[in-house]
Amino acid sequence: MFEKLANIFRVQDLRKRIFFTLALLAVYRLGGHIPTPGINADLLQQFFEQNRGTFLGFVDLFSGGQLRRLTIFALGIMPYITASIILQLLTVVYEPLARLQKEGELGRKKITQWTRYLTVILSALQSMAIAVSLQGSNQGFVTNPGPTFVLMTMLTLTTGSAFIMWLGEQITERGIGNGMSLLIFAGIVVGLPRALADLYQKVSTNAWGALTPIYLVALIVLMVAVVAFIVFVERSERRIPVQYAKRVVGRRVMGGQSTHLPLRVNSGGVMPVIFASSILTLPQTAGFALRDNKFFGKIIEALQWGEPMYTLLYSIGIIFFAYFYVSIVFNPNEVGDNMRKYGGFIPGIRPGKRTADYINEVLTRITLVGAFYLILISIIPEWMIAGIRLHHLPLIGHWFEWLPTAVTNGLGVNFYFGGTSLLIVVGVAMDTVNQIESQLIMRHYEGFTPRSGRIKGRRW
Repeated sequence: MFEKLANIFRVQDLRKRIFFTLALLAVYRLGGHIPTPGINADLLQQFFEQNRGTFLGFVDLFSGGQLRRLTIFALGIMPYITASIILQLLTVVYEPLARLQKEGELGRKKITQWTRYLTVILSALQSMAIAVSLQGSNQGFVTNPGPTFVLMTMLTLTTGSAFIMWLGEQITERGIGNGMSLLIFAGIVVGLPRALADLYQKVSTNAWGALTPIYLVALIVLMVAVVAFIVFVERSERRIPVQYAKRVVGRRVMGGQSTHLPLRVNSGGVMPVIFASSILTLPQTAGFALRDNKFFGKIIEALQWGEPMYTLLYSIGIIFFAYFYVSIVFNPNEVGDNMRKYGGFIPGIRPGKRTADYINEVLTRITLVGAFYLILISIIPEWMIAGIRLHHLPLIGHWFEWLPTAVTNGLGVNFYFGGTSLLIVVGVAMDTVNQIESQLIMRHYEGFTPRSGRIKGRRW
């Protein structure tokens, strides 16, 4: 293993890419310690500690803990992700944008440029909402309230979000791995020591009562099982057999071999989870100022993280974006046409349209399995954090009041033990290792696994 790790630094191009990636991640973490002017960081952090098991803690996870301190990178990459979702949805309903996407590299560059502009606009709106909310909270978060504070906060957070977007693009282009994914990965991993310390404190003080040892063992077993399950499913695929007919080209006989078309069970990776989370953050952000309203307050309360309505919409969003993302990255008609052009066919299936329909049927079924897998990974561990709040259901909520408090309100552990964070950490690690191994094999070095090239990461 040490010899294989040493091979990484023997390849000059790979060595430069890794050092470049580490340097930009260090810049990202450095910016996470620069506070926004005019904020009482201690009071704000105490407020987040008190609301750790709520929606605020979930949003703080994706910013790498920077939202609780309101640093210059507090918005994280959520504005960029939201902008990407909006433009990808528009490619389905807006024909000029769909034509632009089909123009190849030039069209993708244009869409990327519009994504950057929309990211800046969304960052400005979110930063203004944050500044106004903090200023009107009357809890002493702002040292010098007024229009100057709002403008300064908007300028600082918007610039920080644009800089994060630039860092992610630079890592993707000149580093190793997906830049945006690695930024989320770095934000989660850096908080693991704090999460372990918080868990140790709960155990030492018997925070869960007499059942503390049982809950601790259950939490550890669940985390190990979730990691193993993630690795198993991420490497699973449905292989469709493909046979290529023999063709005579000049004096050479081409084709005649049997191969397979691999369809991954979870083709979308963690993106459906992030997309669904981003969509559900919009009503929470927009309704923060209306939380005391009689009508909107009840709706916002029902959409809080961990509530049954939030869980239902979250699950529906994951299923929708799983199919939506697969429809963007995989085109069965194009695969069927290319297979027919090169003399390939699926045994028992006619080439062309029937082949495309068959691939689409298989892809539809395994995408549904992948969506349920994402829901399972995202919901079950987070139920342990925030609880199964079935007693909040209207009309039938009193039927579940007999459940223990640890079940209805959760164990209160940190968000870093949630299924979403584990899915991101494991998935990004597999993707990065896959890219490093591909670089080594391309230069005739031995990979990390005995059968090189078998590690399968996700494509984000």
